[in-house]
Amino acid sequence: MTDDTVSDEDREVPTVSCERCGREWELDREVDDLDPGSHAIEQFALDHERHTGHYPDGVTPWIARCDRCPDGERFLAERPARRWAETHARHTRHDVRLEPPTGAAETVSAEGTADRS
Repeated sequence: MTDDTVSDEDREVPTVSCERCGREWELDREVDDLDPGSHAIEQFALDHERHTGHYPDGVTPWIARCDRCPDGERFLAERPARRWAETHARHTRHDVRLEPPTGAAETVSAEGTADRS
């Protein structure tokens, strides 16, 4: 039988910093409290923005905004941002502007087409 446990000394703990707050956090507790694959860094970044109004260093969200109603969301990855935009457009028949962290924004329409602008 093998021992698959990793000692605290050998475990790599993710660190997040925020220049605006002048702080740095080790996410050891967040990693312990969340299930495997739960994306502790992403969750910390979302929580940080929710509490402070800005993201930690190096984090820029994908933004999906409806052109006709006040609905919109921020995501840290393309896949959920695109899924939200496509679902909102399909259900409301509204165009949704999808803004990546870098590059050109695009419009997702109810017909499933995307126009880059």
